[in-house]
Amino acid sequence: MRRSILRSASRLAAFAVLACTCSSVFASDLSKRLLQQAPGLKAEVLALAVSAYDCARRGGEAPQARRLAVIDYSLPSTEPRLWVFDMARKRLLYAEHVAHGRGSGENLATEFSNIEGSHQTSLGLFLTDQTYYGANGYSLRMEGLDPGFNDLARQRAIVMHGAPYVDPEFAQVQGRLGRSHGCPAVRDAVARPLINQLRDGQLVFAYYPDPEWLANARSLSCLRLARAGTAGAAGAP
Repeated sequence: MRRSILRSASRLAAFAVLACTCSSVFASDLSKRLLQQAPGLKAEVLALAVSAYDCARRGGEAPQARRLAVIDYSLPSTEPRLWVFDMARKRLLYAEHVAHGRGSGENLATEFSNIEGSHQTSLGLFLTDQTYYGANGYSLRMEGLDPGFNDLARQRAIVMHGAPYVDPEFAQVQGRLGRSHGCPAVRDAVARPLINQLRDGQLVFAYYPDPEWLANARSLSCLRLARAGTAGAAGAP
């Protein structure tokens, strides 16, 4: 009986690795197609984002997601670093500037936090919710899906909204965009249509090469499992 249980557990583990590996292959193919439409977006960042998107959909966290926003906070605020993709149609919808929190840095964001009052940006995967009108106008609520990294987004009122300080021309003069209290703020001119594309169950992926986040984020668990399975298969006799 014990051997039978162990064999069944082994088969289930192998199936899980195979499923994640197949998902990883799908994500890789999709990433290549999207990357051709998004100059300035790094291949490794898009690959992580697509893997997180696919994992969240398969895992039931975002079953209705059809659009994905990718933010690369390793880029300076004076450059476009927000890309919005229609994943169903496999096409780029927006390439935009986006602000980071004033506690995260000047032109370059280097500090990230999940702590209320830090005024820092949070990393990880976010599930979007409903829109509302607040102090910053038309805004989009988001729920953090990476415990310990962004799961206090609701409590911190981290939302996507438009802001006059997200002005690329002025940024070239002062050396950076204006900064938020941690929210991914975008240009007022595109805020409403961009937010409408992302409302109600879509996904936002905020990236920075932070070792702790890369090693522990729940949103990247499928990718880590796939890589572990591939490494195990390569090392098997």
